[in-house]
Amino acid sequence: MDSSPLADASDYVMTQLMHISIYLLCLAVTVSEVQAGGLSDADRESLLGQLEKIRESTDSKVDARFRLAIVAYRNATASDEAAFEFYLNCTEKVNFEQQRKKPAEFRDWKHKEADKLSAPSLRLALRHQLRWLLLTIEAASERADRPKLAAEAQEAVDAIFRDVDPLKGQEAVLGKPVTSTVFASVYGIDSIKGDQWALSPIHLDQVYETIIFPPLRTSSRVGELRTAWIKRIQQEAAKAEKWVPEARGTKKIGMASALQAPEYEKFLTENQPKLQWDMEVDLFHHGDEVGASVRMLAHLEKYINHDSARQWGDEFKELLKPAAKTTANTVN
Repeated sequence: MDSSPLADASDYVMTQLMHISIYLLCLAVTVSEVQAGGLSDADRESLLGQLEKIRESTDSKVDARFRLAIVAYRNATASDEAAFEFYLNCTEKVNFEQQRKKPAEFRDWKHKEADKLSAPSLRLALRHQLRWLLLTIEAASERADRPKLAAEAQEAVDAIFRDVDPLKGQEAVLGKPVTSTVFASVYGIDSIKGDQWALSPIHLDQVYETIIFPPLRTSSRVGELRTAWIKRIQQEAAKAEKWVPEARGTKKIGMASALQAPEYEKFLTENQPKLQWDMEVDLFHHGDEVGASVRMLAHLEKYINHDSARQWGDEFKELLKPAAKTTANTVN
């Protein structure tokens, strides 16, 4: 008989769902009994009390399920090998046992995927993925400390890009929403929404705009905001340079500048200047008008032939207009 932590977690989730269903059934029966004659004040009070009990029971069971998952995820982030073994266990549970497939089918899958599964980069990517899933669970809490989470998210993303070379080839793993992984599915926590949280740590536009930048957009933290912007630009550059698949049959010939992929060249000439401009506009609006203005003017001179140069010039002109002054209307 299977007594693994994953089996226990799965059984636990099913048991709690059954309990909730029984609660709802009891409530429905109670409502049907009083429906014909209308609800008295006592009936209403009784129903509200039962509803509150159901709500409290549901909340406590969801919290318990999250606690089980968090313990398992933290244990799995202890090492690359621990993350990989946990991944295999979760995959077997979700994609084979829960689908009523035979154990031999799981063994066949491992054999077919042997080359992919043996890559050290996969183990490393899974560990980073689990770290982001832990942060995602914490962010889903009503009591989430957003400034603290922003700092932890920055550390998690920085750690990924310190490993940018070893992680080459694992962009699909890291780009996948963490709530759609087998790690989330096995504990039934794949319904977390990402409205105010990026579900992938390498979707940098979402990570920075929804998580990292907001707490820094104050005049007292404008220096930190600039530092975060510079990190974002550097990390976008690393993605463009390091994580571009090489076309088959191509040979790298010539000097270092000639070895740059077309995607990276495009980033340097088109996207990086746009990001740099957006950074200065953001800094201008949040406390660094003087410094940002000087840098924007230099930016316009440097990228005078950029496709967005005219638009930037118009935007800069608007930013430099004096703030409108409110004057009292005089009635003659």
